[in-house]
Amino acid sequence: MSQAHKGRVLVIAGSDSGGGAGIQADIKTITALGGYAATVITAVTVQNTLGVTGVHPIPLDVIAAQARAVLDDIGADAIKTGMLGDAAVVEIVAQALDHAGGVPAVVDPVMVAKGGAPLLAAAAIGAVKSLMIPRAFLLTPNAPEAAALTGLVVETTEDLRRAGEALLALGARAVLMKGGHVAGERVVDVLMTPAGETTFEGERIDTRHTHGTGCTLASACAAGLAKGLKLEEAVAQAWNYVHEAMLRAPGFGAGHGPLDHGWTLRT
Repeated sequence: MSQAHKGRVLVIAGSDSGGGAGIQADIKTITALGGYAATVITAVTVQNTLGVTGVHPIPLDVIAAQARAVLDDIGADAIKTGMLGDAAVVEIVAQALDHAGGVPAVVDPVMVAKGGAPLLAAAAIGAVKSLMIPRAFLLTPNAPEAAALTGLVVETTEDLRRAGEALLALGARAVLMKGGHVAGERVVDVLMTPAGETTFEGERIDTRHTHGTGCTLASACAAGLAKGLKLEEAVAQAWNYVHEAMLRAPGFGAGHGPLDHGWTLRT
């Protein structure tokens, strides 16, 4: 395949009926950054900006079949995983990553929706640790997710670094430790690899329109990797894309509103 046709991202995640997060945000993000999105839907959620009111899992054999159908025909240059739901789905998705044969995986360890609804069974955290983290080319936890995965207190940027070291020790090739939940006027995200770290820092945006920021950032990272960018370049592009998408949020809904995923198409 020629370099001109790189950019295929297979997204394995849940559907968000409100369009701000999940599969819908992933498709918009990858498209806005010039990639091609294919999907494996793990669950259908009933949600809007006010929260999640229903989660309907997709049968395991259908999840596995979606992945095989895409990988055996279209293929993928990167894979992004989001909402998995429970340990059985984690096992199926780990098998799909192995079937993809070394395609870099961006693993967003989605655990709780913006409004507080649980999106990963507590019993599945161990499966994420043992099956997903070792398969992650890039792991993108926020502070609460990092705390749940490591058992450490994660309240400061230094705490993020300590948790990041623990996650690298569990087998992730790289971790992007997200600092949005860490108190302070500036947000500091830390990209960590065994070779060192890169920080991404900016003024905290005073907005309630933050729905789907985690999904969007992970998908943007995957889009960059799929197009052949080096890890640091992919993360930098993703970080800037999400920052601008937050600034341009359209203001939809009465709760945690969506970002402007399509801003790149209008500039």
